[in-house]
Amino acid sequence: MVYPLKALNANRLKTALICFSLIFSITSIFLISAISNGVILMYSSILKSDGDLIITQAKISDTFFSNVNTNLLPLIDEIQGVSKTSAVIVGATPVENLPIVAVYGVSSNRFANYTLVEGAYPNPKEVLVGKSIYELLQNKNEIQIANQTFSVSGVFESGIGFENGGVVLNLEDASLIFNKSASMIMVNTKVDHNMETIKTNIAKLSADIEVKSTKSFVENYNQFKIIKTSSNAVSFIAFCMGLLGIVSIMSITINQRKSEFGIKRAIGIPMRKIIFQIINESFILGVFSFISALALSCVILYFIKNSSSLQGYVNGEISVSLAFYIFLTSMTMAILGSIIPALNASKTDPVILIQGNKI
Repeated sequence: MVYPLKALNANRLKTALICFSLIFSITSIFLISAISNGVILMYSSILKSDGDLIITQAKISDTFFSNVNTNLLPLIDEIQGVSKTSAVIVGATPVENLPIVAVYGVSSNRFANYTLVEGAYPNPKEVLVGKSIYELLQNKNEIQIANQTFSVSGVFESGIGFENGGVVLNLEDASLIFNKSASMIMVNTKVDHNMETIKTNIAKLSADIEVKSTKSFVENYNQFKIIKTSSNAVSFIAFCMGLLGIVSIMSITINQRKSEFGIKRAIGIPMRKIIFQIINESFILGVFSFISALALSCVILYFIKNSSSLQGYVNGEISVSLAFYIFLTSMTMAILGSIIPALNASKTDPVILIQGNKI
């Protein structure tokens, strides 16, 4: 461990350049993955907050386009094993100078999901406003949604950024704005009843609906798949850019140390041991860069989460599994970046290395 540290200290500029390259790449991967995870977690938390089953329009790609007839609500309530049903309309609209605000039209039995900070739950033609956008409103008494004006009945606070940056109104009012009955119906089931049987009985009510468990819906939601795929693609680009930078810098570093390697080989030290020493150096750099990138990412995500201009819609979640995955990615990037030029050097005759010719 002492020798790798001495080697890194002897090449401070190159060491710093490699660290910056690694930290930049790892931070990019952290932020891209964490923000995509945060978006998925926030929306899935809304879906999981009140419902074991989710009913949407059949053969629809996104809940924003779904339209489910709320006349099904009393019929679903009669099914054995159903304890509660509620309806939600999900939409978006500009409000004052805010370019986009989430709008949730909900049946009255869902109002309890929103923790009041002040005021009261909305009556018809009234809205409940999320705390993060309430602070940004110039007119705190009423807001305009589409071509209708609503009085502000109260303010609520939510740990879910999408909700905290949105407005909540009665289902009937939202239905007139978005010209639909409901985006989805949420169904709570009793513990002692078979969920699959309930699901089948609900599906029989209409050929125009699709019934899924909340877990299945979240796992198979198309928009989540698109977000994850995009995140993985951009993260892979960041990984390749970081790897390319490390290979370039390590090639220069190893080229400058070729006389050192030639002398070691001339006195009988096998090249595999020299390569192992280089890998140790890279491992130390990788660990240091990972810790630095993790700390930097947490700071950046904190400011993103608390930025008033983002209204709470952008949030990042760094889970233990994500951190472990990125740690492995970081180590792979650091070791691959060093081993490629090291292997190239191992093919060169030690006499040539000592003489200082090109590797």
